[in-house]
Amino acid sequence: MLENEISYKVRGAIFKVYNTMGPGLLESVYESALCYQLRKDGLNVMKQIDIPVHYDNISLDLTFRLDLIVEDQVIIELKSVEEIKPIHFKQLNTYLKLTNKKLGLLVNFNCSNILENIHRVVHKM
Repeated sequence: MLENEISYKVRGAIFKVYNTMGPGLLESVYESALCYQLRKDGLNVMKQIDIPVHYDNISLDLTFRLDLIVEDQVIIELKSVEEIKPIHFKQLNTYLKLTNKKLGLLVNFNCSNILENIHRVVHKM
């Protein structure tokens, strides 16, 4: 399955979760609900994945943690904040770079219009 096909299915799952739960909950609630919905929809999902950080050809003693990765291809970074900031896009771009993935979705569930709060981020490889 290609990234665009995966992201289409992910968007559908995001709408289901948002329409059921609404805004104003903690990020962890949306993460669990979305993970459940994606699996219910037949997608392979992993959550809270540690990403090692390398510098100067050594592995540092820390990791970053991805919210969700779907079909080992699309990273989903979830937020429940008043507004998405430029740093959130940079964070997802860094995750894409570190994992050598092409597509990520940045989603803010704390909003009145979920359609305007799903952002595609493409890493040029």
